[in-house]
Amino acid sequence: MASRSVEPAGRARTGTLLFACVSEHGTSTHAYYKSESLVSGHEAARSLADAIHFLCALHGRHPGIVDHAATRSVEPAARAWLASAGAAMAVERSYLTRLAVAVGPIPSTPGGANSEAAILAQRGALATLAQSDRRGCALGAALAFAVEWASIRIILDTAAKRLGVEPPLCLLASGESIGDVADDCGEAPSTQRAILFGAQQLALQHRGLWDLLEARQQARREY
Repeated sequence: MASRSVEPAGRARTGTLLFACVSEHGTSTHAYYKSESLVSGHEAARSLADAIHFLCALHGRHPGIVDHAATRSVEPAARAWLASAGAAMAVERSYLTRLAVAVGPIPSTPGGANSEAAILAQRGALATLAQSDRRGCALGAALAFAVEWASIRIILDTAAKRLGVEPPLCLLASGESIGDVADDCGEAPSTQRAILFGAQQLALQHRGLWDLLEARQQARREY
């Protein structure tokens, strides 16, 4: 009788692992992201402006993470999701640009040249990650980016409310569809590992962004 591969009993599904990875390493658990000083109080206007400008520098240009990943993914489920997510990100980039204009100049901060160099390095690292030839890696980064964007959108919408900007409906795929794509494409152990690696690296890059923004807020306090 012919044999067939069977998923090991108790093996966690890729979508579940991806969400857990992003939660552990990404934006939503960062202390600065969760701090009241970012969204309220006398420092909030400059802190939100800082976050918007740096998010715009990192994700406000085309092609972005989702666009790059679309050129590296061959699975039908991945390609369909990436096409939808790419269209949604066009709307989000436009939203970011409107917020950057509305919020005014980037806040003057000591060490600004170092911050600019850091964000350029991050942008390059993310582009490299999203163009990885390792099957599943770019997709993992794109899926994690969509999960992360739900957290980032909270900050953008908080700023929009202060600025009188109407937020567009966020059309990035729902959590359920992200998990479904990860599960469909991550059935093979090697692909699952690659998806989770891409997700982790994306989340860590975002964590580095919040580290940078927190350091900039502290530098303005001490100036």
